Order: sequence, then C-alpha cells, then structure tokens
Amino acid sequence: MGLWQIGTDTLARSRFVLSPFAETFASLKLLHTGTGAHPGEEAWLRAHLPGYRARLAADPVTAPLVRAALGTSWIADFFCPTSCVGESFEETVTRVRETGAAEARADLRVSLGGRLPDALERDDLPERATALLAYVWEETVRPYWERRRRVLEADTVARTAQVSQGGWAAVLDSLKPGARWIGESRLQVNPDAYPPRRISAGADLLFMPVTPRTSWVSWEGQERYAVVYPCLGVLADDHDRRPVPAALGALVGTARAGLLVLLRTPMSTTQLVAVTGKGLGSVGGHLRVLLDAGLVERRRSGRSVLYVRTAAGEVLVKASGAAADDAPGTG
Repeated sequence: MGLWQIGTDTLARSRFVLSPFAETFASLKLLHTGTGAHPGEEAWLRAHLPGYRARLAADPVTAPLVRAALGTSWIADFFCPTSCVGESFEETVTRVRETGAAEARADLRVSLGGRLPDALERDDLPERATALLAYVWEETVRPYWERRRRVLEADTVARTAQVSQGGWAAVLDSLKPGARWIGESRLQVNPDAYPPRRISAGADLLFMPVTPRTSWVSWEGQERYAVVYPCLGVLADDHDRRPVPAALGALVGTARAGLLVLLRTPMSTTQLVAVTGKGLGSVGGHLRVLLDAGLVERRRSGRSVLYVRTAAGEVLVKASGAAADDAPGTG
C-alpha cells in the first residue's frame, strides 16, 4: 500500500486549499470515463461529453495522449502538476506547457508501464496536453466555477471543523477511498504497492477537494504534496436530486427534510446554499425551524457557524428509511 510518513509538525501545518487545476483535471477524468456517479454528474456529462469526444475524434494524437497520461494506476507526472496555494489555473497549466518533450515521453512510459504508441513519439505532447486542459477548463468548468468554488470552500470549513472536534485521524480516514491514518505518523494514501515516501519537515502538505467523485495524490519534488479528494457536497440541480423519503417529507416538509438528510456532517449555511441551489433566506428559514424543533444544532468553527443533526434528528432520519441515501460519497 502507498504510505506517507508524516511528521507531527508537517501535519499540523497542512492546509485545505482550492485548486482550479485540480477541479479541471478531475473533470477531465470524468469525461474520460464518461460515467457519472450521481445525477448531477450525469447531467454535466450530457452537456459536455459530446463536445469532448468530438474534439478527440478530430485529433489522432490527443486521444492516445489522454489514455496514456491517465494510465492504469499512475498518472503521468507532467500532465498533472501539484498546484501551489492560491495558484490560478493558468499558472498551474503553464508548468504543463513548459515540460520538456523528452521528460513528457518518459512520464508517459511510466504511466503506461511500457513503450509509447508510435503516435506519441513526438515533441509537441506538452503543448497538446495544455490545449486539452485549457479546453476542459474554459468549456466545462469555468462556466460553473463560482458555484463549485462555494461548494469546495464550504467543504474545507466542514473538514476543518472535523479536525478541531475529532483530530486529524478522523478526517484522514474519511477523505478518499483507500486512505486512512494508521498511526505512528503514517498515512496510507492508497491501497497500491508503491514504495513509502517520507515527507520532509519543511514540505507543504495540501488537501484539495474536487466536486467530481474521483481522487488521487501528487507531489512536486520534496517540497509539496497533495491529496485530492471528493468533496462532501454533490453538484445536482433540483430536478436531478433524489427525492427525500416521503414519510420524512410529510412530517417536516420536503425542503427541511432535504436539509436534515444532508446534515449528516457539519455544514455551513453557505455550503447548504451551494449544494441545494436554494436561496440564502430559504435555507436560513428552514434551519431555524429545524433548530427550534431540536433536530439540528449549531457549532462554531472559527468564524463559521456549522449545522449538524442532533441525536433526535439522527433517529428521525434513520426511522424514515433514509439511511442508504444518507451514506457519504466514496468516488
């Protein structure tokens, strides 16, 4: 299994950060698979998959390039650099474009686990990778970025609150499939049989949420490491969202029942607005009713106020038969 040895000081200095590039790369992976994990992803794919496939069909080099770069269990390093804190998409993708041709081909051989197809024995692979990533950003991510950014920011607030309440071990165990804190300063980042890595004391350890149900890890030399994980909220329009249990909706109202089901983990008003698509006033009003009924409670995390189900709320949700739909995503 892939193990990272992390010192206490490094973990204490680690941060949750947003990366437009990570969101774009996650969206590229979703386009590559062509299968959504929930109705929101399926709707997004219906809108953008035809254009993406048409672009690849018109280019005999980019299609095998994507397949090679995503590999089977290893992503080509040059294709997916690790974003810095506060870095824009353009700043990160510049490092893709500036990769040397020989280095790009060497990275692809690693991700493929063998020789390159003849179509990829060329010097313009970094430029083609950059063009494709820029297309995914401009056409399929940037139009939705403001809403996605709100969802991602709210996720970082909720995760930070989890750290303060249950420590890093609880948070790391829930970030992504195959990741868990196993003690003695060791983080299992995936179940694959990679050599362990020791993260130096001065390195940055970054946790980056993305909205698609996908995950990976990356690093730049010895100075920066990142764990990319699927965020708590899902992007789904109202007509795509699964209905709440009828019994629960009849008891407390459909909108309030929907919030109660979401509040399995602490979430801010901002996050609930972003995830549900409801207005701030509507969400706030429903939360007040749930608070007065003793079904949710407020917790403070820094300057943010988070809402979470009370024990009474838990009993009500489970009794309504919402337990299956209530499970966290594990993409």
